[in-house]
Amino acid sequence: MQIKTIESLPQQKVEMEGANGCCVRVLFGPKDNAPTFAMRQFEIAPGGNTPLHTHDFEHQVVVLKGTIIVESKDGPTETKPGDVIMAMPNELHQFKNPSETESASMLCFVPIEYQP
Repeated sequence: MQIKTIESLPQQKVEMEGANGCCVRVLFGPKDNAPTFAMRQFEIAPGGNTPLHTHDFEHQVVVLKGTIIVESKDGPTETKPGDVIMAMPNELHQFKNPSETESASMLCFVPIEYQP
């Protein structure tokens, strides 16, 4: 069994085109010999966002802190801590922090083969 503290793990800027004010920590992934899923924690700065994108795998998210606007083909949906989200394979999605002062954070789970 592995136990870690989130704050002890390195945080990296999200470098995907269209990302703004977004950082990620890999909590568990290939370097931990995780066999199935990668768990990541995203911090989105005030006014920041992930890119508007798709991928060919399911994407599960837990909102931890702040308000996060989820953009999809159906338009924006406001989420709050405790909400859970599942983007299906190839579903267009984006996460935005509408706050001008507070950061937002979320956990994200993806198949291990998609986490370098």
